[in-house]
Amino acid sequence: MDQFLAAIVTGLSTGSIYAIAALGLVLTNKTSGVFNFAHGTQAAVGAFIMWELWKVHHWPWPVAAAAALVLAGLLGGLMLERMAFGLGDKPTANRVVATVGLLVVLQGLLMIRYGAATIQMPPFLPTRTVHLLGVSISYQQIIVFVLAAAAAAGLGWFFRTARTGVAMHAVVDDPALLSLQAINPAQVRRSAWMIGSCFAAASGALMAPSLGLDATLLTLLVIQAFGAAAIGWFNNLPLTYVGGIAVGVAQELTKFLVSRDVVTRNVNAQILQPLPSNVPFIVLFVVLLVAPRHRLVERGARVVRRERPTRPFPWQVVAATSLVAGVFLVVLPHLDQNRLPVFTTAAAYVVIFVSLHLLVRTSGQVSLAHMAFAAVGAAAFAHAQHAGVPFFGALLFAGLVAVPVGALIAIPAIRLSGLYLAIATFGFGILVQNLFFPTFLMFGGELTQRVNRPSFARGDLAYYYLVLAVAVACCLLVLAVRRGRLGRLLRGLADSPTAVAAHGASVNVVRTLAFCISAFLAGVAGALIGPVTGSATGGTYNYLISVLLIAVLFMAGRRPVLSAFIAAAAYVVGPSYSTGANTQPWTQVIFGGLAIAVAMGVVDALRKRWFETARAHERDRAAPLGASRLLAPAGATNPVATPNTAATP
Repeated sequence: MDQFLAAIVTGLSTGSIYAIAALGLVLTNKTSGVFNFAHGTQAAVGAFIMWELWKVHHWPWPVAAAAALVLAGLLGGLMLERMAFGLGDKPTANRVVATVGLLVVLQGLLMIRYGAATIQMPPFLPTRTVHLLGVSISYQQIIVFVLAAAAAAGLGWFFRTARTGVAMHAVVDDPALLSLQAINPAQVRRSAWMIGSCFAAASGALMAPSLGLDATLLTLLVIQAFGAAAIGWFNNLPLTYVGGIAVGVAQELTKFLVSRDVVTRNVNAQILQPLPSNVPFIVLFVVLLVAPRHRLVERGARVVRRERPTRPFPWQVVAATSLVAGVFLVVLPHLDQNRLPVFTTAAAYVVIFVSLHLLVRTSGQVSLAHMAFAAVGAAAFAHAQHAGVPFFGALLFAGLVAVPVGALIAIPAIRLSGLYLAIATFGFGILVQNLFFPTFLMFGGELTQRVNRPSFARGDLAYYYLVLAVAVACCLLVLAVRRGRLGRLLRGLADSPTAVAAHGASVNVVRTLAFCISAFLAGVAGALIGPVTGSATGGTYNYLISVLLIAVLFMAGRRPVLSAFIAAAAYVVGPSYSTGANTQPWTQVIFGGLAIAVAMGVVDALRKRWFETARAHERDRAAPLGASRLLAPAGATNPVATPNTAATP
C-alpha cells in the first residue's frame, strides 16, 4: 500500500508538469487556431537557457529561471505570434508543417550549441521530505503540484473576468468583430502566445532535474502533454488540467502494476517495459478515435488561400528532361563510386517521398507517421526472407503488410481531418516505435533484423540499379494514379471534401485508398533500405524522421516526381558530402527553416515577385479556384482543369 500511495504522489507531481505544458498548448491553440508541434522543443529551450545561466554563468537560480521565461517565453511567444498570424489564411497542412519545421530548427540549434549527450541538471527546488500516511513527499513535489493548481485557477479566473481573457475567446473566430470593441486582436493574440510559451518554458525547467538536459528527450516528454490536451478536447482549460493530473497518475500506476511479480512472471518484459512511458500517447490516440466529432473542431476555420495547381511543362520538355535525368542517374555511380550506398539509399527515399507527396500534397491529408509504414515494410520483408520467400516476393509482401496499417490510420482520417489527423498520426508513429519495434513482430529486442540482397544483385552497383528501377516504377505508378479519376478525386479532396461527395464519390473510400497506396509504397521503400547495409534496424525508422521528412518535402516543391528526387538528394546525398560533427543538426536547421518559409508562403511570394511577369500575376489572381475543376474528366475544356490531367514531372 505504501508503494501504491507513493506512485500516486509521484503521478500527481508528474501530472502537474504535464498540466502546465498542456495548459500553454491549449491556450495558444484556442486563440490562434495553430497547434504548436514545437511546444516540447520550446520547453527544452527554456530548460537549457536556465541551466546555462545558472550553472555556467553562475546566476542565482531564481534569476536564471526568470531570464529563461523572458527569453524562451515572452520573446519566443512574440515571434510565434507573428508566425501564427502569417499562417492565418493558410491550409491546415501549411500550419502543421510550419510548427513541425520550427521543432526541427530548434532541436538542431540545441544540438549544435550543447551537443547530443545528456547534461545532468541538479534540482533547484527544495528536496527535503515530509511523511504523510507512510509516504515520503518532497517539497519539490508539493511546490510543483501547487504551481500547476495555481496556474489552472489563475487561467480560469483570467478567462472569466479579465477583459483580455474574455477577448481571447473571440479573437480566433472573429477578430474583426473584436476590433469593433476597441480591442486590438493582435495584442490579444500576442498575450496568449507569450503566456503559453512561458508555460512551455516552465514545464521544461521543472522536468529537467529528473530527466537531464536532452533536447530530444525533453521534447518527447512534453509531447506527452498532448494526451492531457486531448482529454480537454484541445479547447477546455479546466479539463486539460484534470487530464494532465489523470495522465500522470495513470502513468505511475501503470509503472507500479507492471513491476508486480505476478505480472512480470506471466507477461513478456518487451511488452511491459514500454507501457508506462506510452500511457499519454495511448490516451491521445484513444481519445481522438472515440471523441464526438463536434468536440474536435478546428479553431480559426476560415476561407484559406488554396495553392494553385502547378502548370505542367510541355511534353517536349518533359521528354527531354526525363532522358537527360535518366542518363545522369545511370552514369552517377561511375562518377563517385565511394558513395554508391548513399545513392542507393537516396533512390529508396525517392519512393518514400513520392508516396508522402501523394498523401500530403495531392490529397491534403497530413501524416506524421510515414516512417512507421516504412518500418512495418522493413520488418515484414525481413521475416519473409527468413521464411525463405524470394526477394521480389518478400518485397511485395512488405508493401502488402503495410496496407492494413495504412487502413488503420485511415480510421481516424475518416473521423478527423486536418490538425487532429496530424496529431493522431504523430501519436501513432510514436506508439508503433515504442511498443512494437522491440517485439518479435518487428525488429526484436536488439532492434535489428538481417536482410539480404537478391542473388543477381549482390554487388553495390547491381543493387543500385535494382533500387533505381523500383523507384522509377513507383513514380510511374503515382503518375498513373494522378492522371486517373482517383487522382482527380484526391485533388478534389484536398480542396473540398463536400464537392467530392457531391460528385457521387465516397470521401471515406478516397481517404482510405490514399492512405493504403501511400503505405504500400512506403513499405516497399522501407524494405529496399535494409539490404543497403545488410540489416534493417529500428533507428533507421525513428518517428522523428517522419517529422523531418514532411519538412523536406515541402521544401522540395509541389511536383510529385521532381520534388521526390530533389527531396531525396537534399536529405540523403547532400549531407554525405559534409564530414563535420554538426552536419546533421545544421541539415535540420536548414530543412526546417526552408519548410517554414514555404509553409508561410514566403518562397512563393518571392518567386512571383522576382520571376513572374505582371501579366502572369494578374492572370493568376483572376483565375477562379474551385473543387469542381479538379474533378473534371480528362480532356475537359476548362483551361485550368485541363493542365491538371496532363503529365506532371
